[in-house]
Amino acid sequence: MSEVAEGSSLTSPMPAVRTLQLGGGALSRALQGQSANAEWAAARPANVAEWKRAAHSVRQRHVDSRWLTALAPAFNATGDAASRLQRAAESGVVVTTGQQPGLFGGPTYTWSKAIAALALADELEQQLGIPVAPVFWAATDDADWQEAASTHVVGEHGLETLTLAGPPSEAIALAEVPLGDVSLPLSRLRASCGSAAYTDVLELIESAYVAHATVGASYVQLLRGILEPLGIAVLDASHAALRAAADPLLRRALTSAPAISDALKARGVAIRAAGFQPQVDDVDGLSLVFRTSRGDRGNVRERVPLSNAARVAREADIGTLGPNVLLRPVVERALLPTVAYLAGPGEFAYFAQISPVAETLGVNAPVAVPRWSGTILEPQTQRTLARLNVAVSDFDDPHAVDSKLAKASLDEDVADAFERVRVAAETQMRALQSAVQDADEIVPATVVEGAGRDILHRLDRLERRLIAGAKRRETTLMRDIAVARAAVRPLGQSPERVLNLVPALARYGPELLQLMRASARVHAAALVSGDAADSP
Repeated sequence: MSEVAEGSSLTSPMPAVRTLQLGGGALSRALQGQSANAEWAAARPANVAEWKRAAHSVRQRHVDSRWLTALAPAFNATGDAASRLQRAAESGVVVTTGQQPGLFGGPTYTWSKAIAALALADELEQQLGIPVAPVFWAATDDADWQEAASTHVVGEHGLETLTLAGPPSEAIALAEVPLGDVSLPLSRLRASCGSAAYTDVLELIESAYVAHATVGASYVQLLRGILEPLGIAVLDASHAALRAAADPLLRRALTSAPAISDALKARGVAIRAAGFQPQVDDVDGLSLVFRTSRGDRGNVRERVPLSNAARVAREADIGTLGPNVLLRPVVERALLPTVAYLAGPGEFAYFAQISPVAETLGVNAPVAVPRWSGTILEPQTQRTLARLNVAVSDFDDPHAVDSKLAKASLDEDVADAFERVRVAAETQMRALQSAVQDADEIVPATVVEGAGRDILHRLDRLERRLIAGAKRRETTLMRDIAVARAAVRPLGQSPERVLNLVPALARYGPELLQLMRASARVHAAALVSGDAADSP
């Protein structure tokens, strides 16, 4: 049977947005469900009263707005985002999330994270009666070229991968890596948008993604163009203002590097003893701090060795130090009045290793809460599923839908003849087994059984070849299946983790973000009230 998302119809002009389980590995799920060792992560507020106490505690350590004055250039916020940030700086707190750059914004979960932060900020502001601003930490200091250089869209014939020409960079912050020629991926992105009713997002993409810009700068410009009108401020992690503000804590992390290393090793032992695997492997001899230095290929980031940590802490220029993945949330919590961080499934597992870092540095560990996760089912995809008479779940098996529909498309005479051959083979082999047995087993029964299996195996192979032939003939059917698979199970995963959201935004405009916001608000309300365990 075809599957249509709840609250939608085949004639609806808007997509259906469905909330999903966040998922993740065993350690991540244990932390999300708060069944892991309570000492491994900062306690999550369980109800409105506890959220009020948590917000008050955060405000005690950020009693004025000087933190925003220092970081204002890195925010460069405008409009509703700037207003909301200013109110939070004066008498409130912030909710944060973040992501490293992805091409044209990267997977949909980039936007899911931002919308989740907005929804939680809205809910907390309503329940606590204080200003709460959502903040998106754009990790442009990251150096992951592979993630930043490609993205996926649904094209005319199925899943398409859009890729920057390169050349690939290594150990260079994406804020410093030039985009180069983006004409080909940009043209394919436009094509995937079809008849776009809302061209603003494409115009924003075209203004941000130009050859002379960097990967990081393009990403930040796109984020701000879409998120700031919603009231979400975007913090550029590579900005000099943020680097300067973080510098004292990063130097402390260097002087405390041996103690941090020991604490992480001890936590790793405890995690393994409990039957889990640490999300981040310990690298012997290296601190959690990167130092940027001038090299042959530009400004190269390298982890500071423990043996040099004290010297680098004394001698490094301001702005040349940066945190790794386990130190970054600690730095963020120290710089911002963060009451909660909206974490994805992989990030959640980090937090079991983040708490010993914060404890060693004598600062408060950040509180992680599970972000909202959702999927978007567009009307044309719903119509295709209905026409093919398949459900989204049918695509969990990578070949089931193709084979099922190709088999159904076989000529009736061929299908009937083949089925008669199969039935006859099974019937006659059973008769032969019985006759051999009645004849005092002139050959062992296993010989006849084996011959029967061989015949049926050959028939199975013949059926697969018939189906393959039908697939080659049914090009339109196979294309429809490929497009549907790309929309609902790209690369065998949730669309949120693979597909770029820009084509959908170009088709449906700001209302799509509001649909996501409404679903995320239900999730946020459950987090604040303490009913999150009962939510999807």
